[in-house]
Amino acid sequence: MNIFQTDLLAGQTAIVTGGSRGIGRAIALSLASAGADIAILDLCSPEMAADAVEAVTALGRRAVSYTCNVGESDQVKETVAQIVKDFGRIDILVNNAGITRDGLIMQLTDDNFNDVINTNLRGSFNMIRAVSRTMLRQKSGRICNISSVSGLMGIAGQTNYSASKAGVIGLTKSAALELAGRGITVNAVAPGFVETPMTKDLADSPLLGRIPLGRIAQPEEIAGMVTFLCSPAAAYITGEVIRVDGGMAM
Repeated sequence: MNIFQTDLLAGQTAIVTGGSRGIGRAIALSLASAGADIAILDLCSPEMAADAVEAVTALGRRAVSYTCNVGESDQVKETVAQIVKDFGRIDILVNNAGITRDGLIMQLTDDNFNDVINTNLRGSFNMIRAVSRTMLRQKSGRICNISSVSGLMGIAGQTNYSASKAGVIGLTKSAALELAGRGITVNAVAPGFVETPMTKDLADSPLLGRIPLGRIAQPEEIAGMVTFLCSPAAAYITGEVIRVDGGMAM
């Protein structure tokens, strides 16, 4: 269900990384429902990307998918340049792409740690750096980074993921300070457990008992907060980290 008026983001272009599935797909559809055209960045199968594009276009908005590893700065630079050519502008960036490689510290390999940091943290940095030049010229823009309650409170078995998502919070605050003078806001959303393929193995986790609302979130509940932060209604909010976690980390 979309609670935002359909022309709220009319004429705007939004980039959503990891936008073909899970939370990213819900965000892409929510932004499209509010009027934005969508550039989807992902490393998923062509079929999944095409399905996400079709879902956006069914809402009457333009959508294009791009294959891009956000952890690779050259790929990001080339992809963002192509998006500017294809759409003419970039108004919104949602850094949603993320991976997990869970395990206790003694079991984590260098690759387990580096891959998560590279995608979740460096990927967000690469994207912000690439779009900021366009947004600075426009003297406007909305950047929303998807962090996690894991970056706020820590979760055993997720030292790599927690570190990456805590880093996203620091990145958010510093970028907000740097870009505020040109009317660009930078905020973060910190979801708790959300019903996605990434969390399918958590159905019996004791961590669910720590959620005061007694359930995990739906992707659309995260997407609603992201859409608000990317809207004119949030023009005076920047550098904030907003939990959407059912009270888990309060």
